[in-house]
Amino acid sequence: MPKAVWNGAILAESDRTEVVENNHYFPADSINREYFKESNTHTSCPWKGQASYYTIEVDGQVNKDAAWYYPQAKDKAKNIEGYIAFWKGVKVEA
Repeated sequence: MPKAVWNGAILAESDRTEVVENNHYFPADSINREYFKESNTHTSCPWKGQASYYTIEVDGQVNKDAAWYYPQAKDKAKNIEGYIAFWKGVKVEA
């Protein structure tokens, strides 16, 4: 089962991930919210829409904007709307 791990903590785990552009997107109900803090960062993708970010914090270590999601995905990306993906050293084990 795919899981996202950073700094020894399991951030998310689900057998219902969606893979887009080699990124596993995890359903919102599969993340351990205690590690996630809303970020003011936003970026735009031409076909997925506007992304919002989370900063990850585990045991006092902070990984700024290490997770992102599309709260209102464009039509071609509706399958990942609200799903969370990771980068910046977060290891996704499939």
